[in-house]
Amino acid sequence: MSLFKAEFRRLLKRRFVRYMTLGGLLVLIAVAVGTFATNHKIGPAEFAAAEQQAEQQYRENVRWATEEKKQCEQAKASGNFDANRFPADCSQISPAPRDAFEARWFLPSTFDFRRQFEDMITAWAAILALVAFVAGASFIGAEWSTGGMMNLLLWRPQRLRVLLTKLGALLTGLLGVALVTAAAWVGAFWAIASLRGTTEKTTSGVWQSFGLTGLRGLAVVLVAGAVGFALASLGRHTAMALGGALGVMVVGQFGLGIVLNMAGVTFAEAWLLPTYLLAWMQKKVVLQDWDACNATYTGECKPATMEIVWQDGGTLLAVGLALTLGAALWMMRRRDVA
Repeated sequence: MSLFKAEFRRLLKRRFVRYMTLGGLLVLIAVAVGTFATNHKIGPAEFAAAEQQAEQQYRENVRWATEEKKQCEQAKASGNFDANRFPADCSQISPAPRDAFEARWFLPSTFDFRRQFEDMITAWAAILALVAFVAGASFIGAEWSTGGMMNLLLWRPQRLRVLLTKLGALLTGLLGVALVTAAAWVGAFWAIASLRGTTEKTTSGVWQSFGLTGLRGLAVVLVAGAVGFALASLGRHTAMALGGALGVMVVGQFGLGIVLNMAGVTFAEAWLLPTYLLAWMQKKVVLQDWDACNATYTGECKPATMEIVWQDGGTLLAVGLALTLGAALWMMRRRDVA
C-alpha cells in the first residue's frame, strides 16, 4: 500500500476527526433548520395581514395625535402649559401621513436567496474552517504524542516526504468534505428559499459570484487545516495548535482590540484578524471613523473611511500559511524525532 493511501486511511479511522466532522455537520444542519423555521413564504394573505397592521398603526397614531392636541389646548386654557411636553403652537401636533406606515414593515421574515445566500456561504466556511483546524491539529498531534510518527520514520526515514504526505491526505479529506457539504448547503438553501422565501433574480451572474465566494471559503477551510497541522507539528502535540489559537483569539484579538480602543487608535479593526477574513469572504470591508467628521456642502457629517479588500485578506492568509508550514517543515528537517 502506498504511503498516501495508508495516511488517508489513518485519517478516516481517527475517531476524534470523525467526531469533530460530525459535530460540524450537526451545526450546519442546525443553521439550516433554524433558517427554515424562522422564515416564511410571502403571499397575498401575508400582504393583507401586513396592510391591516399598517392601517391599525396609522389609526392608533391618529388617536394619539388627537388626544395630545386636545390636552395641549386644555393645558393652555387652564394656564398649566408644559413647554417641555407640548409645542408652543398646539396645531403642530398632527398625525403622520398614511403613507408613512408601510405594509412591508409588518411582513414576516422571508429568505431571499439572491441577497442572503452569500452570508450563508460565509457561515459554512467559518464552521468548516474550525473543524479543519482542529482536525488537522489532532491528526498530526496524535501521531507525535503516541509515538506513531517515530515508528513510521523507522521504515520511511524521509522526514519531509512523510510530513507532506500526511498533509496531503488531510487536505484531500478536507476537500472532499467541503465539496460534499457545499453541494448539500446550496441544495438546502435553495429549497428553503423555494419553500420559505424567494429565488427571484438569481441570474447567472449571481451564481458566478456565489461560486467565487465559495472558492474563497474553500481556501479558508484548507488553510485553516494546514495551519492547525503545522502548529501541532511544531509543538508535537495537539495542544500546541489549540493553545496557540486560543492565545491568538484571547490575547491577539480581544485583548488587542480593547487596548486599541482605549488608546483611541483610528480604524482599530484594521489590526484584527477577523476583519481581513471577512474582507476575503465579502470582497471588501469598509471601516468608518465617526470621530473624523467630513462636513459636506449640505452640512451632513460623513465619517472618514478605510477600505480593506479581499487581496489584503488573501495576502494575510498566504503569509500565515507560509510562515507556519515553512516553520514546521524546517523543524522537521533539522531536529531529531526521538
